[in-house]
Amino acid sequence: MKIKSLYVSAQEKSAGMLFVSMGMMEILKRNLPSVAFFRPIILSKNKIDKDIEFILERYSIDMKYEDAYGYDIEYVEMMLSSGRFNELINQLITKFKKLESEHDFVLCEGIRRSFLTTTINYDLNIKIAQNFSSSIINVINAKNASAQEVYEDVLMEAQNISSEGCESFATFINRLSEENYNELKKRLSKDKINTYLLKELTELDRISVQDVIEALDAKPILLGEKDHTRVIKGIKVAALSLDNFLEHIEENDLVIVPADRSDIIVGLICALYSKNYPNVNAIVLPFGMGLHKNIQKLIDGLEGFNIPLLLVETDTYETAKNISNINARLRVTSERKISLALGLFNSNVDIKHIEAKIATPKKGVMTPMMFEYKLFELARLNKKRIVLPESMDERILRAAEITLRRGVADIILLGNEEKIKENYLRIGLDLADATIIDYKDSHLLEEFAENFYEMRKHKGLSRDATIEAMQHANYFATMMVHLGYADGMVSGAIHSTGDTIRPALQIIKTKPDISVVSSVFFMCMQTQVLVYGDCAIVQDPDAQTLAQIAISSASTAEAFGIEPKVAMLSYSTGESGSGADVDKVREATQIVKRNMPNLLIEGPIQYDAAVNASVAKTKLPNSKVAGEASVFIFPDLNTGNNTYKAVQRSSGAIAIGPILQGLNKPINDLSRGCSVEDVVNTIAITSIQAGQI
Repeated sequence: MKIKSLYVSAQEKSAGMLFVSMGMMEILKRNLPSVAFFRPIILSKNKIDKDIEFILERYSIDMKYEDAYGYDIEYVEMMLSSGRFNELINQLITKFKKLESEHDFVLCEGIRRSFLTTTINYDLNIKIAQNFSSSIINVINAKNASAQEVYEDVLMEAQNISSEGCESFATFINRLSEENYNELKKRLSKDKINTYLLKELTELDRISVQDVIEALDAKPILLGEKDHTRVIKGIKVAALSLDNFLEHIEENDLVIVPADRSDIIVGLICALYSKNYPNVNAIVLPFGMGLHKNIQKLIDGLEGFNIPLLLVETDTYETAKNISNINARLRVTSERKISLALGLFNSNVDIKHIEAKIATPKKGVMTPMMFEYKLFELARLNKKRIVLPESMDERILRAAEITLRRGVADIILLGNEEKIKENYLRIGLDLADATIIDYKDSHLLEEFAENFYEMRKHKGLSRDATIEAMQHANYFATMMVHLGYADGMVSGAIHSTGDTIRPALQIIKTKPDISVVSSVFFMCMQTQVLVYGDCAIVQDPDAQTLAQIAISSASTAEAFGIEPKVAMLSYSTGESGSGADVDKVREATQIVKRNMPNLLIEGPIQYDAAVNASVAKTKLPNSKVAGEASVFIFPDLNTGNNTYKAVQRSSGAIAIGPILQGLNKPINDLSRGCSVEDVVNTIAITSIQAGQI
């Protein structure tokens, strides 16, 4: 029997309940259009619950904050101490059942046993889960325990859950050392308990600049938009002279230094621009004392200076003590930490097993979030090497880090290794797992130039010209894909579409029986994903080209789990109209039918007849596509480009693309106005395309 709710429970502080809830929510939102989040008990109704706030915002959960919790501890303990346990449970059941009736699935998160201040002789979380008929996920913090202690805890909790008549869905053993991980893996392999082992990731427990700002009520003097998420690896107090202090700073330190120690501040500025010293991630000025006006003037005149500067009122000692007591928080804006956490979760959890046990989604429903998460999962399951030639762009570097941390793809960056490293460290990133190739000084240049010469010598291209071409990042990256050094390429953040596609046409070339490179957009509507083509590349296709665009678009749709039902769009439907434009669409439809007899295709057809069942019934009552189309082929670029933008802006649909199609190997083009999220999505899509070859 498929389950419709889960209850995440942990006894100890910092066990990682939110981490597990986030991982489970990723799976649920990938498979179900409507998921609710519920915490039966929170600490206080007068203070925002951070877990609820995080889940509702990150996953765009369509519910009010007040509906996401039952009662606070004060109320619960009052009910328990007055012997009204059954009444409390009935009240919680009423709230839970309301959510269950309105959503496909309810993910519950319990409260730690340690938060309950009165003596209770049973596990309240288990009792609540029992009455919700929810399977239980138990989360164990293994950070300060031996392998034997953790093993005994697993067995004891499993017995406890079973004795109360509840079903144990899984046990997550979190924050394991390498030694305990290996020991427990051996021991638990003999038991029938469904367990997932997760190693300790130090960075997840490290505070961020935003944690410091909130905990110390710090005033930002200098703080960039992306600086809030910088991770602090160590805390240093500048009590030495500059020449001695520089020996002690380490990468991503937070330095506490009084503002009148101008020598230290200038030294830290110099360290940022020096190849010989690490980059600190924040400077905190104690005593409420701001920078001297001349030091401030110096910083204001520096190009690229981006160390966060924070001001606090406490003295140096109190400031250091307060910072050392800060607990790290996972925030919606902490994309780096989130990516790292999800990478850990996905690489250690049997996702297919979990998906097989949860409730089946409504047929045909696909929300934008479901589609986006499916992209990441498809890419992760068949991880490919994607080359990014635009490593000088900050968006590319940030997207590369997210991609690596989530395990979506392996990343190759092109450029000078020293400069790339300097750039990503300066903005607080970790790209140590990326491969960096200096394309202007690579041992591959000779091989690439020779191959390119053999391809293009019949066009009159000289050897000198081929060597010069390979000095361009896009040509070098394209040749990497062609010769198998990479599986796909993403470019266009700082290059034109022509600069991205031209090398692909000369080197990669088109698939057999396809003579044109075209594009599609994935149009993520409220409950479905549609495919629009071509909206970016081919200006005025003839019938033969239009047919090839349709075939390529149907193939792309199928590769991404969308059943292709192709609508060849025109201003008339069926035999009702005539004219050169309609005849072109009609001819293209016939060409596709001859070449792909099993493909569901209709044309010419108007947009309303393609999407609306009642209109379709009137205009094309016997069509298997009308009213149910998933792939829309526009007669020309003018129509396609305007339509996708009109739909995007008027309906709030999310447009992902353009995605290039028709090439032998995947090359994809970014918009020069792309966001980091756009780059990450395009990398995932390129990786999926590479897996289809």
